[in-house]
Amino acid sequence: MADERARHFRRLRRLRRSARRWSVLAGGLGGAAAVLTPYAGLGLPDAAWAGAAGSAVALAAWRWVDLRALAARPAPPALDPAEAAARSRARLVAAVERLPVGPGVLAEVRRVRSRLALRGTTVAQAWARLDRAALTLAGMAPRLTGLAEPAVLEAAAADRSLRDLAGRAASVERALKLAPAEARPRLAEAHRTLIDQLDSGVAAYEGLVAAAAGYVAEDARPSTEHPAASRLTEATDLLHGVASALAELRAVGEPLRTPTR
Repeated sequence: MADERARHFRRLRRLRRSARRWSVLAGGLGGAAAVLTPYAGLGLPDAAWAGAAGSAVALAAWRWVDLRALAARPAPPALDPAEAAARSRARLVAAVERLPVGPGVLAEVRRVRSRLALRGTTVAQAWARLDRAALTLAGMAPRLTGLAEPAVLEAAAADRSLRDLAGRAASVERALKLAPAEARPRLAEAHRTLIDQLDSGVAAYEGLVAAAAGYVAEDARPSTEHPAASRLTEATDLLHGVASALAELRAVGEPLRTPTR
């Protein structure tokens, strides 16, 4: 969404330029009609000059009326800098998302920003493990269909919950450094509890990813030879047979030549 104040002043400038342009054109055509009509007498060209001059005068008058009406309106209030920055960021994100690789780039930028925000805390290691597991599961997600599809939905919900838990633990850890001495034991106990929950949750998520990899491997492993390999073997045998047949036909088709002196 564009800035309404900037749009208002742009429209005002366009109307002012248009009014001036039509005023100059009307003055030029009116002067030409006033000079040429008495000089050559009344005729068809004089009607054209007079019609063009009248039209230019009317358009110039309408433009000045529109300009005065727009100038009489109060300008929209100036946009808050934070809101303007948010709108610019939203437009930039929308433009990047329209690119073929845009969603992946934005996801990676958000992931790196979140990891940097947790740098220096005890949550960073668990967050990195969760990131690796989530990326691995995302690569296998298109193959987890059928019976495995509910597990993918559960993994997405668990990922959001674990990231929220990591954010809570990091906030408590930062507050622990600023808390008074009498409040630190209680916050330290709460922080340890959150870290334990996070570690157990990330370990369970990694176990789910390992189970998903096993499902993908078993689903893709055929009980006999892979169909692609068998088809390639059949095609190879066919080509060998065709080549042998062509060689035999070439040998039969060549006439016996009698030696010439």
